[in-house]
Amino acid sequence: MKVIFEPEVQEYLDRLIPVLYEKGYFGFVDAAIKYVDDLIDDIQSNLHEKRHKRPPDRYKKYGKDIHYAAFTKNKRTTWYAFFTKYQNENNEIIYLIRYIGNNHTYAQYL
Repeated sequence: MKVIFEPEVQEYLDRLIPVLYEKGYFGFVDAAIKYVDDLIDDIQSNLHEKRHKRPPDRYKKYGKDIHYAAFTKNKRTTWYAFFTKYQNENNEIIYLIRYIGNNHTYAQYL
């Protein structure tokens, strides 16, 4: 199994670090970095075990046969990874992460 993040998703996660720090969610930049790194690790390690759901039509713009899985990071925040699942010629399963968002901005649509 392999998990690949679209470049736009990786850029979003990179930009998320200073936002988390500047808005006061974390008192130290290192803590914000760890939070984002832990989110990435969680997705890479556990996506294949998570329940995969089909999103509403508004998310179909991120790809054909798109699914999403939820990753709860604390009592208040759940992240949603939207992905397409492929199988390559070696029968390896590949998850392509096409979009990521959290319950603070997108839960009402799911």
